[in-house]
Amino acid sequence: MEKQVRDKFTVALIQMSCGSEPADNLAKAVHRVAEAAREGADVVCLPELFQTQYFCQREDAALFDLAEPIPGATTETLAAAARKNKVVLIASLFEKRAPGVYHNTAAIFDGGGDSDGRLAGIYRKMHIPDDPLYYEKFYFTPGDLGFKAFDTSAGKLGTLICWDQWYPEAARLTALQGASVLFFPTAIGWHPAEKAKFGASQHDAWRTIQRAHAIANGVYVGVVNRVGFETGDIRGNSVPGKGLEFWGGSFFCDPFGRVLAEASHDKEEILLGEVDLRHLEDTRRNWPFLRDRRIDSYAPITNRMTDGK
Repeated sequence: MEKQVRDKFTVALIQMSCGSEPADNLAKAVHRVAEAAREGADVVCLPELFQTQYFCQREDAALFDLAEPIPGATTETLAAAARKNKVVLIASLFEKRAPGVYHNTAAIFDGGGDSDGRLAGIYRKMHIPDDPLYYEKFYFTPGDLGFKAFDTSAGKLGTLICWDQWYPEAARLTALQGASVLFFPTAIGWHPAEKAKFGASQHDAWRTIQRAHAIANGVYVGVVNRVGFETGDIRGNSVPGKGLEFWGGSFFCDPFGRVLAEASHDKEEILLGEVDLRHLEDTRRNWPFLRDRRIDSYAPITNRMTDGK
């Protein structure tokens, strides 16, 4: 039976800090989901890899032990939270797919309406960075499911993950599948030594590119980051001279790119925003970017470069 979709629904972005104990982080997240539901949320999104500190700051094979299969014990807990609170829940997890094959995976649980919290689908992060203190290529196999939008009790929703947020192609291909909202669970921060010189421009670029996805595709965009200083040592040890200051700044914007709600740089917050599908329809009628695409001319986009080499 086709799901009945309301014209309006509320999303919640859970900006949180992450400690050294995965069980504590999971418990905090479940508590925040319940709190968001009490505040009226229909869809809730958690930050990237919220169960642990951001461990990709170094390469350590022992940290593969943090990964879990999907489905598994954590997904059962999250499904129960979605069901109990009657929300759609988006959670970024460290997935163990097979020995030696791990993914950074967003799992979508549908507990809204008459749904029972079951796993509605997964998206595996497609773009994997390898930068100082973001050594994700060591841990994550690139996604092989493509870009996806998911049918839920709140309508079609799309999710990408962190580094995906810099790629217009990813946002476009997800929006073309009918997503009304693009969610970006994220873990991004400043290198403390670089913050004074580059911090403001880095944050502005990050904010701008994602607002541009909303405008170019005529969709809402929800970006949810973590906060706090982390060394990436899940055992809670300090690592002199190392660490990232996660800049928070979670935000929610409409199809005009207008920021409707925005969090602080340093506090845990539950950010709420309303999706109005009538506004989305009106925006696309007046800015028909999808109508005017020249799909007959875009074949070169599949080349690495178009300089003849």
